[in-house]
Amino acid sequence: MNDDFDDALALANGPLPPTGSHGRPQRPASAAGAGAAADDAAPAGDARDGGHGGDGGDGDCALVSPAWDSARATAHRCVRPLPPRRLPIDLALGHTLAAPLTALTDLPAFDTSAMDGWAVAGPGPWRLTDATGALAGAPAVRPLTDGEAVPIATGARIPEGATAVLRSERGTAADGRLSGANPQPGADIRPRGQECRTGTELLPARTPLTPVTLGLAAAAGYDQLPVRPRPRVEVLVLGDELLFRGLPHDGRIRDALGPMTGPWLAALGAHVLVTRRLGDDADALHEAVSTSRADLVVTTGSTAAGPVDHLRAVLRRLGAHLLVSGVAVRPGHPMLLAELPGGRPLVGLPGNPLAAVSGLLTLAAPLLCALADRPIPAERRAALTEAVRGHPRDTRLVPVDLPEPGRARPLSYAGPAMLRGIAAASALAVVPPGGAGDGDTVRLLDLPRA
Repeated sequence: MNDDFDDALALANGPLPPTGSHGRPQRPASAAGAGAAADDAAPAGDARDGGHGGDGGDGDCALVSPAWDSARATAHRCVRPLPPRRLPIDLALGHTLAAPLTALTDLPAFDTSAMDGWAVAGPGPWRLTDATGALAGAPAVRPLTDGEAVPIATGARIPEGATAVLRSERGTAADGRLSGANPQPGADIRPRGQECRTGTELLPARTPLTPVTLGLAAAAGYDQLPVRPRPRVEVLVLGDELLFRGLPHDGRIRDALGPMTGPWLAALGAHVLVTRRLGDDADALHEAVSTSRADLVVTTGSTAAGPVDHLRAVLRRLGAHLLVSGVAVRPGHPMLLAELPGGRPLVGLPGNPLAAVSGLLTLAAPLLCALADRPIPAERRAALTEAVRGHPRDTRLVPVDLPEPGRARPLSYAGPAMLRGIAAASALAVVPPGGAGDGDTVRLLDLPRA
């Protein structure tokens, strides 16, 4: 077989062939393992890994690419959390608590019934004193004395003098009398303050607000909450070769990043203001970046130094400061992180789809956590079901599914231009330089879900 056929076969089945300098493919020494090593000997300027936004050779790219963990740490510490604000509780979903949540009331606020039945005083049998009884949300019924009972609904206030609740299935009422097995004192009564007392800290600051935490806040008496707002993000899709409808033709390809990037950023906690498609227009890019009012600008493509890759030149023109210029990770090596004038960050994603996903999880995800005042989520670990060859110097991010707890199976179709593998994946396995063997434990990056 010739080299071109070898390369096409390898890409069709997922593993990437190692490359020599200038991105020229080389035959792998062997076909071992799922996801053969990508860009095995490629320098920082391997254009194939970045697609339209491959790495470049200008002065910025001459910087030494940081290790993957170092790049993530840089992204998390390069910004300060957004200023807090107060939001109505029904608008706070997805935000982060800016202060501890303390109870404004006892929970429950009064002794309540845990079951439908009868509130009883002392041992039975009992005399029924009220045909309607105690209902949830209704005023308290009159106090009970020993030998008396009253019907009660779940959640209703316990009458003064009641010693227990007799469940409806355990008693019989007839002719104004109630009989049944004597319940233990306190049975099926939820005492005041059982869950918490006024002033108890229920949730610490930096807690993400989920449906259940909003329910807890409402139960604890809150109408508004102090939150870190969701970071506002603007997405700029670059590249004249991209089509936004129909089938590929005449050398042009469908834009996969525009439909994908915004929703993934939203799943990571962002409020995506707009996705704009600018093509390869340096002036339009300059205008879009310089006038954006977003907390974070994310671009796709144009991270290289090719004739129509304008991002780095525009950043220089704006006086931006490059914090990360390439990362020692495959795919996604040419990603970048810049600080714009005024301190706003910009993340440049490579133009190839899986490389862009790598950039999202490496730079955008920890940066969004920092803006929302959240820590980087703790990583899970799992043992590989088969060996994965590694790059000699760089970390590899490999799509995996999780067939059983604690096990990660590498998936095919993991080339930098492919989405088929990651569409079926549950996580990305973090494969260290040199690779990992069958049964080796690797870190996992969970994929954001809508």
